[in-house]
Amino acid sequence: MSTFSAPPETPATALAPANSAIAAAVREGLTAPRKSLPAWLFYDAEGSRLFEQITLLPEYYLTRTERAIFQAEADRIIAAAFQSWHQATGDGQPTPDGAGRLRLLELGAGTATKTGILLAAAVRAQGETEYLPIDVSESAIAEACLTLTETLPQVNLQPQVANYVTDDLAIALHDGPTLALYIGSSIGNFGHDEAVAILRNLRAQLRPGDTLLLGTDLVKDTAILEAAYCDADRVTEAFNLNMLRRLNRELGAGFDLSTFRHVARYNREASRIEMHLRSTRTQQVSIPSLNLSIPFQAGESIHTENSYKFTPDSIRHLLREGGFAVTHTYTDPQNYFAVTLATVAA
Repeated sequence: MSTFSAPPETPATALAPANSAIAAAVREGLTAPRKSLPAWLFYDAEGSRLFEQITLLPEYYLTRTERAIFQAEADRIIAAAFQSWHQATGDGQPTPDGAGRLRLLELGAGTATKTGILLAAAVRAQGETEYLPIDVSESAIAEACLTLTETLPQVNLQPQVANYVTDDLAIALHDGPTLALYIGSSIGNFGHDEAVAILRNLRAQLRPGDTLLLGTDLVKDTAILEAAYCDADRVTEAFNLNMLRRLNRELGAGFDLSTFRHVARYNREASRIEMHLRSTRTQQVSIPSLNLSIPFQAGESIHTENSYKFTPDSIRHLLREGGFAVTHTYTDPQNYFAVTLATVAA
């Protein structure tokens, strides 16, 4: 693979109105004693494109491993979701008029490349299937809908552009089972309390017998973990730096991207990969739209992402706190990744 080169920086000629959620996150994170920014800021159009590129990198095992699990287990996952619904409600399989069909709802859907495997299994089981992709990136949602329309015309798409962490979600009532997807180890980007809150908010919109499919990266050798977040082609570096490019564009910030370096390391005690953008020099960064001037010492960093790694016990405990009970666990032969099906707890 050739070395990745980021596009040249283009100064903004006009400042768009600052998004209030972005402005609040930046103000809170960059004025704190230890600077940080939330990981959802990665996913503008360029960030989403770069992340899709990351998923194809040889070092980044997560996506291909989870995809392989779906390819092997999709039909059983769909059948197990129906079984949970039947056990909780006594309702049987879908009727010819469509009542009782399983719908799929996905948090952080992105371009839904892996989700198509599960949707195809649902179509095999029941025919027409409703899919509610939710993502903060409008471009990613649009790409997902275009691809699924072409490849799975039996899927009825109900997309929603929203930040599932900060926005209220508009999830309509449904007359059958719902299988909620939270895959790609996205939950690993959040600390324990935030992760529990996300699960509880989702649980509040589901009914007994509905299910959650949770994808989680498992604890493994440090070298394998760190390589996945610091690839040889430096795509993850471009992805990390793009957050500053976004702040320059959307808030009129003055980050010089050439003075920040991508850092990724595994914190074994916290069981997480930590990603940072480290300032290579002492500097001041102005954000006029927020009336801020942010000082950086040489070597000081912005903490941009955590990616928590799990054990079977920690997955079970997290789901229990979120209001779910584990029914099935699916893993790969190397035990790198886990896909857990959990039902709404009574």
